[in-house]
Amino acid sequence: QIQLVESGGGLVQAGDSLRVSCVDSGRTFGSFAMGWFRQAPGKEREFVAAISWSGANTNYGDSVKGRFTISRGDGKNTIYRQMTNLKTEHTGLYYCAADLRAAACKYSDYVPTAGQLHSWGQGTQVTVSS
Repeated sequence: QIQLVESGGGLVQAGDSLRVSCVDSGRTFGSFAMGWFRQAPGKEREFVAAISWSGANTNYGDSVKGRFTISRGDGKNTIYRQMTNLKTEHTGLYYCAADLRAAACKYSDYVPTAGQLHSWGQGTQVTVSS
């Protein structure tokens, strides 16, 4: 059973960097793509980044391209999101989730919706102050 737990969020200043993690405590990471979504207060969840099950393919939302990097750990049960040069608009609750579809994150036009992902974690808050 997929059980995702995010960690590493916090309060930072604009321009700072931060790395957050998502661990699959069910240890099934190797068989599906993973994605990060952000939810700001009063807004819907927005696609941030995704990584294929192999780790070879990654995709990013337009608002984070060039600033965020998604990666997998060697054991594939952990994914990371390195954020650099943070802005106040990056503030939000960040969730990771699983995309169980076979073709997930295999092509450059992969942009999942929240409804297409499963097994959401509880989220980790990132707050960027000006």
